Amino acid sequence: MYTNEILIIDLEATCWENDRISIGQKVDIIEIGICKLNLQSKAISQKQSIYVIPERSEINDFCTKLTGITPELIEKEGIYFEEACEKIRNEYDSASSTWAGFGNFDREQIFEQCDWLGIEIPFEGNYLNVMEEFRDHFRLHKLIGLKRALDYLKMDFEGNHHSGADDAYNAARILQKILE
Repeated sequence: MYTNEILIIDLEATCWENDRISIGQKVDIIEIGICKLNLQSKAISQKQSIYVIPERSEINDFCTKLTGITPELIEKEGIYFEEACEKIRNEYDSASSTWAGFGNFDREQIFEQCDWLGIEIPFEGNYLNVMEEFRDHFRLHKLIGLKRALDYLKMDFEGNHHSGADDAYNAARILQKILE
């Protein structure tokens, strides 16, 4: 297929009610949830959240309610996006792995933020859109979200929705089922 392991990511980003971005602010990644799926054993490993300091926007109350991420959490555990990319390269050998996400937002936001900062994208090679793979595998007529895909498979969501690490883990579980 691609490589022996797939890195599944899910991003949480600064957000605003009704998608109305405040003047002078841009969408910033504030969490990179990541885990590995071994294609031979089907084991999911190395699940973690990497909290990222927003450089072009602030975390508001709406965003905190949705993601659970507070400015205090970012102040305590956050690192800059460039450092987060380096951490992914070092801990996950991302340059030689296929990477995946549930939809295209994660891929597009990684590309956009790397471009804005003028840094190298931490992932190389193929990107696998798990949402599209799910639709095609089950011959559905339209794309469905993460929770609905789990419902379709009669699987419970594990963890908290809009937690990057938990969403990445659940996307990996869906990919496990597709690969069975």
